[in-house]
Amino acid sequence: MGSNDELKSDAFLEQMKQHLTTDAGKAIVKKTGLVYQMNIAPKKIGFNEVSFTIDLKKGEVKKGAYEEGKADAVFSFKDDDFVKLALGKMNPQIAFMRGAIKIKGSMSAAYKFPSDIFPKPSEM
Repeated sequence: MGSNDELKSDAFLEQMKQHLTTDAGKAIVKKTGLVYQMNIAPKKIGFNEVSFTIDLKKGEVKKGAYEEGKADAVFSFKDDDFVKLALGKMNPQIAFMRGAIKIKGSMSAAYKFPSDIFPKPSEM
């Protein structure tokens, strides 16, 4: 166990959890209706990954792998790349082609992952 167990992604996933309780978030859940699992690695995909379930059937985000069957799509990222995607600083298709994102499961479900699930940072 390292001294730095916090992932930068944790904050974005917490924001996503809050966002899903808003009217905009509820519309995303209604429109999407799929379950995603995010495996986020501190430095290298496949090592020391932390899993999160983004259930867009129920409107929930929780730490841990999906336990009610198989997720529709499973994404694996490095923590830094997840943050870039969440901030809109990385194009998901290009990231996938470059190997910065690994996807298992349904590719059509992966393409349906809503980019508007990340609340926009407020203006400073």
